[in-house]
Amino acid sequence: MAVDGALKHLEPLETRTRGVAVLDALADMIERAGLKIGDRLPPEVSLAATLGVGRSTIREALNRWEGLGLIKRRRGDGTYLAARVQTSRGLVPTMVRLEGEALLRLIEVRRALENEVVRKATINANAQQRVEISRLCDILLIEVNAGRPWRKVDHEFHAAIYDASGNPMFGQILQSLDRALERSQESPFGRDEFGLDSFPPHRDLADAIVAADPDAACAAINTILDLVDKDVRTIIFAGAPADPTLPS
Repeated sequence: MAVDGALKHLEPLETRTRGVAVLDALADMIERAGLKIGDRLPPEVSLAATLGVGRSTIREALNRWEGLGLIKRRRGDGTYLAARVQTSRGLVPTMVRLEGEALLRLIEVRRALENEVVRKATINANAQQRVEISRLCDILLIEVNAGRPWRKVDHEFHAAIYDASGNPMFGQILQSLDRALERSQESPFGRDEFGLDSFPPHRDLADAIVAADPDAACAAINTILDLVDKDVRTIIFAGAPADPTLPS
């Protein structure tokens, strides 16, 4: 399909909305135009003119999508679709669904890396590192159970495990993966109540590392990821059938 052919599926927005309305319009355009992974999107200037918004608004929207891994930009060539984009069929807003689907892809990558890092940490950790991992787990669970912000200590807990693995690259890669996935301010995936069911197994993970039991540590990290995965799917498939093309 010609690049500009997709533009006929856009209409000017009633207000110069920065954010969700633009992203929803672009998702609808992609679906109605039948654009596939690898297809090029219309130029930013054409999208802006057709929607009746500034070019900076389009650039900001595409930055969000690039952070979710939905598009790839090629300097001097254009913007290409890198993942399937589909508008919501249920009660969940399109952007929430797209963020959730990106999280599921991230979990699939993390699972492969996290299994290796916790196995190495369980084998390589020294006595002091095992004590520190257990201590940080205690603090994490206290903060979670008290309903207080937990992200800082959760980061410290997992960073201690990455350090104990003996390979600093694990921590750098996993942390950069999480930072790369941009979440909107209104995203349900950025709230402190998201993923709470996954915290009790953190105690199993810490105990397995202390006990130098790599199989138990891997079982614990998989349980944690399974519970986060379940929470994501509960949110994005509310009122709609599960998507069979996503990681299972």
